[in-house]
Amino acid sequence: MSLYGKVALVTGAGRGIGRAVALSLAERGAWLALVARSEDELSRTAKLVTEQGGRAVVVAADLGEPASVAAVVDRTAAQLGPVDVLVNNAATVEPLGRSTDMDPHTWGAAFRLNVITPAALSFTALPHMTAAGWGRIVNVSSGIVAHPEALIGGNAYAATKAALEAHTLNLAAELHRTGVTANVYRPGSVDTAMQGLMRREGGGRLDEATHARFLRTYEEGRLISADDSARSLVDRLTGDATGEIWDVSDPR
Repeated sequence: MSLYGKVALVTGAGRGIGRAVALSLAERGAWLALVARSEDELSRTAKLVTEQGGRAVVVAADLGEPASVAAVVDRTAAQLGPVDVLVNNAATVEPLGRSTDMDPHTWGAAFRLNVITPAALSFTALPHMTAAGWGRIVNVSSGIVAHPEALIGGNAYAATKAALEAHTLNLAAELHRTGVTANVYRPGSVDTAMQGLMRREGGGRLDEATHARFLRTYEEGRLISADDSARSLVDRLTGDATGEIWDVSDPR
């Protein structure tokens, strides 16, 4: 099935995996709603989309604010049409540090951005998708869910990604036979700003062995590009698989 003319909303589209997903979707003919906090970064992504003949609108918003969700979906519908494809990529790795030093309010804020916002965007987009009998929801997770013990100092991130995966698989079961699919994507170790943050600021905030692993992965050249990871995700969108955990390393 072609994605030509489908309206795709991508969060965290200003850089990294989100930007790469947006460009890959544009190559397949989708119309893009690009969402993130930084309007400047989104404008650069939009310029890249239009340079390759695609169509994109910039929707700058702080998705950590509950009121932003409806506004983002409404603005997308007004400028492009109702959302057909939703890629929830925006996330925070903060707060980092020992759990005994953690502020519960800050820890909870990670759940709002990493779990509640993707769920709320899905709930808002679903009426159109189910009425149309076609829709695609992908929630970008992390391989840390398979090994949560490997990110000591990143308790909030590990917990939120596990919750996001449980939400996605449950939602997929609810949507069985509606034509709307919901899947998880684990993008692998990608050379992104988040990886850079872990290397720069991980010392003293992450467990020593955990921080050393981030440094070693980078130094040994084992990070993959955002473009390669994004293609692995987008290549799967035209299929009917649902309720799956896709990993970048899986054959497709």
